[in-house]
Amino acid sequence: MRLVIFGPQGAGKGTQGKRIAEKWHIPAIATGDIFRDAIASESKLGREVKEIVESGQLVTDELTIELVKERLGQEDAVSGWLLDGFPRNTEQAQALDRLLTEEEGELDAALVLEVPEEVTMKRIMGRRVCSECGRNYHVDAPPQSDWSCDNCGGEVVQRPDDADEEAIRQRLKTYYEETEPLGEFYDDKGLLRRIVGVGSQNEVFQRIISAI
Repeated sequence: MRLVIFGPQGAGKGTQGKRIAEKWHIPAIATGDIFRDAIASESKLGREVKEIVESGQLVTDELTIELVKERLGQEDAVSGWLLDGFPRNTEQAQALDRLLTEEEGELDAALVLEVPEEVTMKRIMGRRVCSECGRNYHVDAPPQSDWSCDNCGGEVVQRPDDADEEAIRQRLKTYYEETEPLGEFYDDKGLLRRIVGVGSQNEVFQRIISAI
């Protein structure tokens, strides 16, 4: 099973991606993790990523594609994968098509989680994270003990970028301009699966299962 998942920030891609990975026994591959792993490896590509990230710039399409190609070539991805955060625009989607053609493979489906903007705003601004282990929480699903992490006891806080409403709206604007057009790209190929992203995690996951 080879899948891509996209949707606005706060749509639940990470949460649903993990469940998809568990059900179909494939790795959920997020570009953020690819970048962090590359930097940690101190490889040539990793050093390039580090330099770009530290300068506050976006990693270029060319470098992102090279890193994704390298990651998909690893042993755990032989039988399939789920990509989260790539492709983020039609140019990257075309590059993924070329890569799959080279490998004599094909994409099974492109999932888009559709959530109204005001719902994503509420989800994002309500997010909380453990400052020690990184476990995620939400004001609607807090830790059991006075904002101390259930996992490690660390302080549960709000990330600065989740508290800035204007910055969140700008990120959503970027998504609608750059990434949302992937819907038409994959719809033309008969691969698009539109998923209503509102509801409980289980409800959304059942919709994904039905769509795939």
